[in-house]
Amino acid sequence: MIVVSYIIILIYTIALVLIFMYAIAQLNLLLNYLKAQNKEDTSVKFDFSNPEEIPFVTIQLPVYNELYVMERLLTNIVKLKYPKDKLEIQVLDDSTDESVDSTATQIRELQTAGIDIKHIKRTNRKGFKAGALKEGLKTAKGEFIVIFDADFLPKENWLLETIPYFKNKEIGVVQTRWGHINRNYSTLTKIQAFALDAHFTLEQVGRNSQGHFINFNGTAGVWRKKCILDAGNWEGDTLTEDIDLSYRAQLKKWKFKYLEHVETPAELPVIISAARSQQFRWNKGGAENFQKMMKNIIINKNISTKTKIHGLLHLLNSSMFTCIFLVAILSIPMLYIKNEYEYLKPFFYVMSFFVMSSIIFFICYWFMYKNIYGGGFKKFIKYIGAFFTFFTIVMGFSLHNTIAVLEGHFGKKSDFIRTPKFNINSLKDNWKNNKYISKKVSIHVIVEGLLALYFVFGMYSAFFVGNQGGDFGLFPFHFMLFCGFGYVFFKSIFSKA
Repeated sequence: MIVVSYIIILIYTIALVLIFMYAIAQLNLLLNYLKAQNKEDTSVKFDFSNPEEIPFVTIQLPVYNELYVMERLLTNIVKLKYPKDKLEIQVLDDSTDESVDSTATQIRELQTAGIDIKHIKRTNRKGFKAGALKEGLKTAKGEFIVIFDADFLPKENWLLETIPYFKNKEIGVVQTRWGHINRNYSTLTKIQAFALDAHFTLEQVGRNSQGHFINFNGTAGVWRKKCILDAGNWEGDTLTEDIDLSYRAQLKKWKFKYLEHVETPAELPVIISAARSQQFRWNKGGAENFQKMMKNIIINKNISTKTKIHGLLHLLNSSMFTCIFLVAILSIPMLYIKNEYEYLKPFFYVMSFFVMSSIIFFICYWFMYKNIYGGGFKKFIKYIGAFFTFFTIVMGFSLHNTIAVLEGHFGKKSDFIRTPKFNINSLKDNWKNNKYISKKVSIHVIVEGLLALYFVFGMYSAFFVGNQGGDFGLFPFHFMLFCGFGYVFFKSIFSKA
């Protein structure tokens, strides 16, 4: 029994140390972010008052069965301000449903109105989104390639705010910050927005400002066509083709420009099955790219050790869910071990130091929250609620995301599952009849329900372990885990069409 206890302690400690290392990296990104706020942007830009400096641009819209948002997407895209003789639009349509016909009709109407827009259809989905982008690139006339997913609604001046930065011939990508048109729709959309805001503020700025690796986020950005081809073109061997090409391009010394001040609004998934699908793809893809890029990053002699560390940790972001899940599962056995073996008490006092990880995350995310919503005491109180809600539900996703990460690291292949779009902006809008919603309940959901009960047992255990009338040190943690797994379980079961 003592051997098993030591094994549990070892795994638990390693997981806590890895989470702490990740927290330290986040703190470093926060410091970078704060420094960057005081820096003046001295980037050279095209002078669009001179017609000769306005380059030809191709907008690519990779879509697949987007019945509910296609009309909105095309209506919005054609409003972008840019000289018509320097702009083309490619609708890269892999759809297999009736949206193909309605999209074709709308495109013909736009062509009649003088818009240079093409409807490009493939006979198969080889390479999924990466394959569609690669196919469109063969005939793209633009020197610069703009990419928007179907749920993104760029503002009219978007091209005028992004394309000028390509005057610097070293820049291969310009990426903008995502906004959220339905941020306040529900608790689910609020916590998704919270997580994405952290990525698009302190992480992207914190990395980019110091020349570390960042990633094109799959949409709401612009590529230099020459950069795509030089980096080896789009590849569909991972579920996050955007991270893959981003790292290959930066390893080829292309520079990325991140524009925090340019917001591109988009729609967040409103039901948990859609959010699960998106999270699974992102987390598995991150692990796949770690396996694909790790060696090339480590052996590259042209990048600093600090940039290598941040790059590897960036690709391991999703793997932190495995550490969180292990800490969660092992915390109940650890509660019993702590109170069974008196001589181990000093070790557990030392282990309590790792609560610093949560404190660091709390501090880092506060600066992100303050940047978006403003500071002050009332906002801080709201932030406390938002932070703990976010942390609770993220822990509830830890099993689901751990499975995705393990599949990615061990090379299990799966299809690129597009996130269903809803065209939902307010609670009055109805998603119940959306034909793309998955109605299947995964066995993983049942396990999540059992885990919620497991952490009820953890809370119950706090009352009677040891000889001192209980041990309530982990009670708040187990309560959050119960709420997190309970939320994910009940939403997955009952949020059905």
